[in-house]
Amino acid sequence: MNVSPSGFKQTAAIGVVLLLMIVLLRAEGRSFLCATCSHFAIWIGDTCSSSTSQQLFDPYSFTHVLHGFLFFWLVALAFRRLAPAWQFWLALLLESAWEVFENTKFVIDKYRTETAALGYQGDTIVNSLGDLTCALVGFLLARQLGVRRSLIVFLLVELVLILLIHDSLLLQILMLVRPVEWIKSWQLCA
Repeated sequence: MNVSPSGFKQTAAIGVVLLLMIVLLRAEGRSFLCATCSHFAIWIGDTCSSSTSQQLFDPYSFTHVLHGFLFFWLVALAFRRLAPAWQFWLALLLESAWEVFENTKFVIDKYRTETAALGYQGDTIVNSLGDLTCALVGFLLARQLGVRRSLIVFLLVELVLILLIHDSLLLQILMLVRPVEWIKSWQLCA
C-alpha cells in the first residue's frame, strides 16, 4: 500500500492534534477514565448522573455533533478552497481546542455556577475523544447534507434535545455567555 506524501502529511497532522489534545487534557488533570465509576460504558443516558461526561458518549454527545455542523458552515464560508482532507483536519483542530478549553478550571467553574450542571467535574479523556468523534461525524454529515439541509437537521436536533434533556448547544452557549435564571431553574427540573 502506497501512501502519498500528501496523505502522510494529513495523517501525521491528525496524529499530532490528537496527541497534543490528550497531553494538554492530562496536564489539566483530566483522567483517562472515570475515577469514581467502577466501570467503563460506551453510553450513559442519564444527564443527572455523575457518569455524564465521564463515559464515552452521553446525551451531550449530540451537542458535539452540532459543533461539527458549525465547523462545516465556518469552513464552507471561510476556507472553501482548502482541500477536503484539510477541511476535516481543521474541524478536528477546532474541536480539540474546544475540548481542552472546555476542561479548564475557568469553564468548569462557569458551568457549575451559570448552568444547571451543578456537579460538573469536567470530562474524562475518553469522553473528550467521544465528543471529538461526534463533532467529526457532524462535520461529515453536514458536508453530505449541504448548508440548507444541515441547518434543518441542526434545528431539529436542537428541538429534540430541548424537549428530552432541557438543554441544547444553543442553550449551553446562552447560559455560558449570558445566564438566564428561569432557564437554569427549568433545566434543574428536568
